[in-house]
Amino acid sequence: MDAVQFLAGGALGLAMHESGHLIVDGMFDAQPRLEGIRFGPFPFFAITHNANVSPRREFTISSAGFWVQSLSSEWLLTRDRLREEHAPVAKGVLAFNVLDSVGYAAVALAKAGPVERDTRGMASGIDVDERAVALVVLAPAAFDAYRYFHPDARWAVWASRIAKIGSVTLVVK
Repeated sequence: MDAVQFLAGGALGLAMHESGHLIVDGMFDAQPRLEGIRFGPFPFFAITHNANVSPRREFTISSAGFWVQSLSSEWLLTRDRLREEHAPVAKGVLAFNVLDSVGYAAVALAKAGPVERDTRGMASGIDVDERAVALVVLAPAAFDAYRYFHPDARWAVWASRIAKIGSVTLVVK
């Protein structure tokens, strides 16, 4: 039963990530839609929007899922010592957040995957190399993973928070 709840937490993490995109798409009247895509041999989906949004809005829309991940991870890691708790759903959400960011960072470093990927949208929105965005996405996840295993590491708490806030401040670049 714990495994099912853990996987449900991962699915919840995915739903939260995608909801972040949808909320910001709605705020900007970007007319979001679901589109089938492929990642190599694997069929998947992407939430896309009108191509005529401003670069700053493109960055914001593309970043929104990661910002939701940052908020939910921060809440999960701040409220208690998650590793010591019996909380398979919460641990599933955190695992999704970390693994999703690691996956996106790897794809961004390789500049691979579908054109609809969030890191490409972020990079084009602020006119930087996508590999730099990989680090912006990876840093909070790495710090959060460390925090899960070392909840008393104050430096990791603040490094994580600074990385998360830094990703939001890029919207003014």
